[in-house]
Amino acid sequence: MMARSVLDCASPLALIVEMSIRSTYPPAMPEPKTPWPHAPTHQLDGRGTYFVTASTYLRQHHFTGRQRLQVLHRGLLSVTAKFGWRLEAWAVFSNHYHFIAHSPADAVDATSLSDMLSILHVKTAEWVNKLDKSPGRQVWFNYRETRLQQQRSYLARLNYVHQNAVKHRLVPLACQYPWCSAAWFERSASPAMVKSIYRFKTDKLSAGDDFEPSGDW
Repeated sequence: MMARSVLDCASPLALIVEMSIRSTYPPAMPEPKTPWPHAPTHQLDGRGTYFVTASTYLRQHHFTGRQRLQVLHRGLLSVTAKFGWRLEAWAVFSNHYHFIAHSPADAVDATSLSDMLSILHVKTAEWVNKLDKSPGRQVWFNYRETRLQQQRSYLARLNYVHQNAVKHRLVPLACQYPWCSAAWFERSASPAMVKSIYRFKTDKLSAGDDFEPSGDW
């Protein structure tokens, strides 16, 4: 039997992100409230569902430590909300990040992804270069995206992103890592939903994710 498209079948995890954010990042990156997404609902909609990975240049650990990870984490949640991308899962580390999100429902395509990540990368690069007194240094390298069109692939990647900090041996339990979606997912979804998603095998999804993030978080 042919697998159904993610967009053609009901899923337990579509999100509605309704939050008010600032139109630009302040130069000094102060401590605004982190714009957490709302609880997951029970259907998928939108123009496309994407798994995205971005890496720093030469995989350098520009975001080592709590302060820097907090800024990158908050920046990712803020910029996706601003552009209308609905997050399902995310994980942020010292030299890369992953997320799964649905493109804006009111757009004909997902082309806003490039502009969205450009803003995130430019603003966070400027901020971290100011901290390190390294003006003009290249911080980000590139990103890659995969459109998820089969439900099993989508659900397996949700688990993969939630559990990514465990994969990288940073924590024994995913919910203990503050810069990912696992704790949010576990407190927002039903125990049955959490158990169902965490059952999906992810051992075949590690290709291309050979990053070694810093243990200082």
